[in-house]
Amino acid sequence: MPVSRLAHIPGIGVDEVGEAADATGNPDLLRMENLDTDVPPPPVAREITRAAVDDDDANSYLPFQGHRALREAAADHVSAMTGNRYEPSTQCVGVAGGLNGILNVLLATVEPGQEVVIADPIYAGLVNRIRLTGGIPRHVRCVPAAQGWATDPAELAAAIGPQTAAVLLMSPAMPTGAVLSGEHFDAIADPVNRHGAWLIWDAAMERLVFGGSRPVHPGAHPGLASRTITVGSASKELRMIGWRVGWVTGPQPIMKDIGLVGLTNVVCQVGIAQQAVAAALRHPDSAADVAAATRLWQHRCDHILDQLTGYPCIRPAGGWSLLIDCAGIGIPAARASQLLFNRGEIAATPMTGWGPSGDRYLRLVFANEPVERLGDLRTRFDAALA
Repeated sequence: MPVSRLAHIPGIGVDEVGEAADATGNPDLLRMENLDTDVPPPPVAREITRAAVDDDDANSYLPFQGHRALREAAADHVSAMTGNRYEPSTQCVGVAGGLNGILNVLLATVEPGQEVVIADPIYAGLVNRIRLTGGIPRHVRCVPAAQGWATDPAELAAAIGPQTAAVLLMSPAMPTGAVLSGEHFDAIADPVNRHGAWLIWDAAMERLVFGGSRPVHPGAHPGLASRTITVGSASKELRMIGWRVGWVTGPQPIMKDIGLVGLTNVVCQVGIAQQAVAAALRHPDSAADVAAATRLWQHRCDHILDQLTGYPCIRPAGGWSLLIDCAGIGIPAARASQLLFNRGEIAATPMTGWGPSGDRYLRLVFANEPVERLGDLRTRFDAALA
């Protein structure tokens, strides 16, 4: 019998599909189940990481809140995104990846029994972390339409009330690729301030917006700047998944609590990785590098959507994945995943536990397979599901 805090926390499914895929040893199996990517990290990051292996200062717990270079680079990055200045020593801490940062922030802002507003569908790992802290997820619908996913700003605002400790937003969202706009921030500014809620901004993919659109950040909104806590990561935009480095920036008073949670939780970030992340963030070609990777992923996404014309795919506006509405083909998502794996040689994750509506969707990750390997995707789908 698990302890009570685990009673309502399911797995995320990705691990099960990924382990089954690894066990096959089949090079023809399309790996579309996990948020990995074959697009390499920036060259400067790899170069500095190699040098750090021989640097004694990198082989240390200290400084616990992150290397000065990392905190300066991250603070400057968020300052550029928001137009507001964040001071590295008092308004930024390093964390061991974005999800470690999310958990630390939730532990510092949410009392057991309070609500955290979050989208549906959404990554199960975010929902599970809310529950792990004793919070209650308050889901707001993200609805598929012909042009992609949409959340009604008024519905989002209406979900914020006296029991709301935080609003946890991500744009592009994982796994839908849904993108928020200034209209959403206008709608929630009043209830966030009226109820004293925090806005936790998961910035892991904020620049991965398709079509060259400029990302928006709630910290740039005059009514939300003082309530916004940004959690960033090197894993998606910089493709530095294995480095396990992220950062949290926010108003100075709450940052002391977030730093204390971090010191009590994972303690510190990967020593040999921090200078590499700082250099990648600061590199003069960083923005162009992220934009080029985004264009590549959009090309793959468009290719998949073309291949699967007629299947109920929902177009994402950014990110690394797209969803198929398995209710539209009359097959439960878990069964569709099994059929694709066994008959189509495609590893894809059913979204069981990924919000109240998650059960009906199957996720395809397009960040890890080049177009050259996707030429027979339609044939594989038809063989498995027709």
